Amino acid sequence: MQRLFLLLVVLLAACAPASSPQMPSATLVLHPYATPTSTPTAQQAQGLVLAWQTPLPSPTPWIYEVQAGDTLSGIAYAFGISLDELQSLNPDISPNNMPIGTKLKIPAASTHVGGASTPTPVPAPVEQIVCYPSAEGGVWCFVLVSNDAATPLENLSARVTLLDSQGEEVASGLALPPLDILPAGARLPLSVYFPPVVPVDIRPQAQLLSGILLLADDTRYLPARVRNSLVQIGALGRSAQVSGTIYLPENLPPAGVVWIAATAYDRVGRVIGVRRWQAINVLPPGGEKPFDFLVSSLAGEIARVELTVEARVR
Repeated sequence: MQRLFLLLVVLLAACAPASSPQMPSATLVLHPYATPTSTPTAQQAQGLVLAWQTPLPSPTPWIYEVQAGDTLSGIAYAFGISLDELQSLNPDISPNNMPIGTKLKIPAASTHVGGASTPTPVPAPVEQIVCYPSAEGGVWCFVLVSNDAATPLENLSARVTLLDSQGEEVASGLALPPLDILPAGARLPLSVYFPPVVPVDIRPQAQLLSGILLLADDTRYLPARVRNSLVQIGALGRSAQVSGTIYLPENLPPAGVVWIAATAYDRVGRVIGVRRWQAINVLPPGGEKPFDFLVSSLAGEIARVELTVEARVR
């Protein structure tokens, strides 16, 4: 009888369903640059994006590294300070000789010259800030900004600050969009690169510095649009081939400059890559110009690509 009982217990144990392993609970990922394949959440921007009037972590001047195409006046305009103020803080820098990587001191908001003629920034929603490590030990950061206004925004810029685990500033830089304007109802990432070596345990913060609504009678930009766009994502999802045509309506001046920004997103809507394409020749009114270029991912698989076009009179 005892043997029969033991046999019955063994049989019941063998027939019982296996217990499911306990899965770890999901946590909010605030450092996508440390784990670029992790899944962000809709709350990612909270606590990371600073409002227009919010003071930055340090009231002291900080360092900006000159990038390709920068001019001293353009940097001063982007930060909302006067050119004289910027030059007075950097007396040894020649405006005509600023190699890439030149370090400029940028005055804090509290030291701005009173009464200086600076643009009034227009608040624009910031959807996310994400950072990714580069192969050489640097970091790319993207600040995704959308335009809810009825007219385009021009001269967008943001300051990105990297903080360590103690809340101390590690580095800061100027993030700029791939286009000169952000069309109404569109969104674009502002990007900045931090050279090596950047600590792993950093936390990014972003503050919009400038953004101006175009006037209704501004004729510099032309209403070009994309036609027959095609996005072909590669087999591994790490790149996408983008093609189509740009059309400029008739009865307009010819476009001397034509750009397209391709922004790559992963399946949860995080920016993972951006590239700008530029037309070589003038686009005449009523004409079309084909485009075909590649945009790559910095982390993860590309799920979709958004195209934004800009055309302006030279």
